[in-house]
Amino acid sequence: MAKRRAARELALQCLHQWDLQGPDTGREGASELIGRLTTDPVVRDYCRQLVETYWENAIDIDESISARASNWKIDRMAVVDRNVLRLAITELTHFPDVPPKVVIDEAIEIAKRFSTERSGSFVNGILDRMLAEREESHGAG
Repeated sequence: MAKRRAARELALQCLHQWDLQGPDTGREGASELIGRLTTDPVVRDYCRQLVETYWENAIDIDESISARASNWKIDRMAVVDRNVLRLAITELTHFPDVPPKVVIDEAIEIAKRFSTERSGSFVNGILDRMLAEREESHGAG
């Protein structure tokens, strides 16, 4: 699990850079950043999978965040919180091998580490809402 945590934290740095510099510069910079910050192939590969999957599904993932973030526009969220949510929802929706509780716990811890203590609660609230809606829709089917 330590390697996946490292990959998530590196992916957060990539999305943060992408978010601030724009899609063109950020994507090029992400590849360079990944190569510069890790030599571990497991960390590097999982990080790349996360960021590429987010970029391929960015519109849907951002809409998913917006739909669950009561009274918060995604562009008004703290950059770290927004990108932690992006990564967590990417994992929840596109990485079925990762248990949802693990995704949520990791997102909370990363938000606390890189943002504020209150960020953990904010991230938890949005992800819990998403998980509850998913479980409700799967139970109804």
